[in-house]
Amino acid sequence: MSSTVELTKENFDDIVPGPEGKDFVFIDFWAGWCGPCRQFAPVFEKAAERHPDLVFAKVDTEAQHELAAAFEVQSIPTLAIIREGVLVFSQPGALPETVFEDLINQARSLDMADVKRKVAEEQAAGGQA
Repeated sequence: MSSTVELTKENFDDIVPGPEGKDFVFIDFWAGWCGPCRQFAPVFEKAAERHPDLVFAKVDTEAQHELAAAFEVQSIPTLAIIREGVLVFSQPGALPETVFEDLINQARSLDMADVKRKVAEEQAAGGQA
């Protein structure tokens, strides 16, 4: 049984929490023809099994062009992390298991009040330009 969920534009709002959500979502953007995507898939699946308190979602970029575009995915695989409605990480490339585990721990240890304050400051500064 898979510990990951398929993420689509239709179920996005149900799976990915908004700003008031307290959940984490790790998103793997992939395609069936992509060799590095196939290499990363078991790493992603194992992490999902080790961390049942987190949401691990997969986006088939061939079927979900709009989601891939919304996240500005230009290379696959791309891993995105959303915590409490904030995109805190997005990077292309297949990660080794130890690096992915470290990334999960870093994401868990983020001070989200600080992250949200910085996002608000950046948005305010952007509005004045």
